[in-house]
Amino acid sequence: MIAPVSGANTTVSICLSIATETNTFSPLRTDLENFKETFYTKPNQHPKTPTLCSAVFPLLRQREKKGQIKLVEGTATWAEPGGLINSKTWNYLKNEVLCEIKKAGKLDIVILGLHGAMISNNCSDCEGDLIKSIRKIVGIKVIIGVTFDPHSHLSKKCIDNSNIITVFKEFPHTDFVNTAANCIDLSIKTFNKTINPKISIFDIRMMTILPTTKEPMRSFVDKINNLEKNNTVLSISIIHGFMAGDSPDLGAKIITITDNNKKNGDKLSRQLGMELFSFRKDLAPKTYSVNDAVIEAKRLSKKNKKPILIADIWDNPGGGVAGDSTILIDKAISMNLKNIAVGSIWDPVAVSLCCAAGEKTNIDLRFGGKVSSLGGSPINKRVLVKKIVKNAFQKFGKSFVPMGDSVCITFDGIEVILNSNRSQTFSTDLFTELGVNISNKKILIIKSTNHFYNSFFPHVSTIIYASVDGVYPNDPKKNNYTKLKRRIWPIFENPHGKSR
Repeated sequence: MIAPVSGANTTVSICLSIATETNTFSPLRTDLENFKETFYTKPNQHPKTPTLCSAVFPLLRQREKKGQIKLVEGTATWAEPGGLINSKTWNYLKNEVLCEIKKAGKLDIVILGLHGAMISNNCSDCEGDLIKSIRKIVGIKVIIGVTFDPHSHLSKKCIDNSNIITVFKEFPHTDFVNTAANCIDLSIKTFNKTINPKISIFDIRMMTILPTTKEPMRSFVDKINNLEKNNTVLSISIIHGFMAGDSPDLGAKIITITDNNKKNGDKLSRQLGMELFSFRKDLAPKTYSVNDAVIEAKRLSKKNKKPILIADIWDNPGGGVAGDSTILIDKAISMNLKNIAVGSIWDPVAVSLCCAAGEKTNIDLRFGGKVSSLGGSPINKRVLVKKIVKNAFQKFGKSFVPMGDSVCITFDGIEVILNSNRSQTFSTDLFTELGVNISNKKILIIKSTNHFYNSFFPHVSTIIYASVDGVYPNDPKKNNYTKLKRRIWPIFENPHGKSR
């Protein structure tokens, strides 16, 4: 229950968080149980540790301890990326936080930890709808600060109803705590009238992958960080876009916040946006086909002491798909490769069978390839249940990602992690917590686009990005977008001009 807070000289802030990433092409669907399974806390129950989209909670508590604000905590929830949110779930979550705002009484600041790519059956712009509804309740004088994931859709509703918008700059999102801190700091300064923020947006009109672990994105992010440090602007953010979400706002954008200088903000946003557009063809990492990825990994493994890592970048639960594709592991089996570790494959049924059998037990097991025919066929093997971990977690920065009950099975010189909660590979924890020593493996196969990078990079000799055709719509030129009406690259070669 949220108790109203009053006091003439008290700066009252409320924080709330509803977040998920919606793949509108995914065969999965998202409901309230998916939120509760991943992360769901009622007011004043958020853990001390930050999570990806709710880092504002523990940081605002620190501000309250310093006497800067009086904090009111609302609901914080996050669902593993999946398919469309059913309308009943979205209406419930939206109404829940709106009621919390109404019960809080007079507010000065609203801080929202959102993702930016939520889509439900009845709403193609959940974040915009939510922020607009909050603005209607609190009025125009209340400061609304929002944090977003860069893999999001930035709508006009979001822009028009927010005072501050900050976005994770890094991919992988290692800076999510800093992003939350910047949002809070700028929101408090705005309320105190020490700054007068003006938001400038430039639509880059492109859609691709923008990993910040490689050039040219690495230098580009360093550049905008320096512009902030030099006090050229208050904040600069990059919306990467999320190609698996059918949204009218799909695509990359630059957000610049100046101190009462929108003219310069508009100019800088355009300048940075066109610079990013100029090296659009060099942003995504080189990818290999299934066959080429495994052959290359086999070749390199013969002359390297450290493992070769194959990243199955499209069968990534972090992109809203199942994460149960067997295509890569099946190829490795057919080539009779040994000393391999695979993590992870989502299969709660197989996990339950292994848990029932117990550790050090041999069983006949069918696993993977269940959700879609595009994810390969189930693997049928006589396996040893090597290790069982109930309620397993893996770390991502300062946050803990639940994997649910998880098991390690082994057969034919291959070790496979099976998990009951869908989760991409964030950390080497995924293997080590399940008893897998990755240092003596020849090849590692994981399911993640780039969030794995910082944890795995020191432990592997080479990273091979495998582009495995499946459920994830990975080519904007071929995706059947129905809501996208703007011209964007690569659908249009020259979206800023007239020629296709």
